[in-house]
Amino acid sequence: MPPIKTRIFSLISIALLCWSIDAHGQSSVDRVKAAFLFHFTQFVEWPPSVLPADKSPLVIGVLGESPFDAYLEEAISEETVQGHPVTIRRYKDVAEIKTCHILYINLPSGTIQTVISQLKGRSILTVSDKKGFLQTGGMIRLFSEDNKIHFRINQVAAQAEHLVLSSKLLGLAEIYEGKEGQR
Repeated sequence: MPPIKTRIFSLISIALLCWSIDAHGQSSVDRVKAAFLFHFTQFVEWPPSVLPADKSPLVIGVLGESPFDAYLEEAISEETVQGHPVTIRRYKDVAEIKTCHILYINLPSGTIQTVISQLKGRSILTVSDKKGFLQTGGMIRLFSEDNKIHFRINQVAAQAEHLVLSSKLLGLAEIYEGKEGQR
């Protein structure tokens, strides 16, 4: 886990992000979602085989069209997590994914279940804003409500991939319990 000051700052940042959407429209939403992706890195423990102790990069990937423009690059600029530099990779197809730690999936909803099944056993934290994402085995779903970005976590799916999510992150999230509701 990162030092306590870093975790506290990230926790505060995530809490503030939940309330930070304003009237700037979709670009503001995408900026906040990009910041969430980076801040999630502070609250996840990957198995040592996936994120070894050396200085190999922690990879945030985007599968499909990136909604983030330069926002994701801005969010991770010169950042490190547990001594690992953070990098971004964009993928058009799941077969291109070699090393990835957090994957934002932006594909048609009908293809997501196939992607999730192809990623099984790889300890990749999967994130999307698609309805039904958690029901297909995805781990974190971002959604807007009342001009705020919220997130819901499928803790069972994360545990199945040997990912440990911080209790602080879980405390800020809605926990998925088999039914996503209307949001």
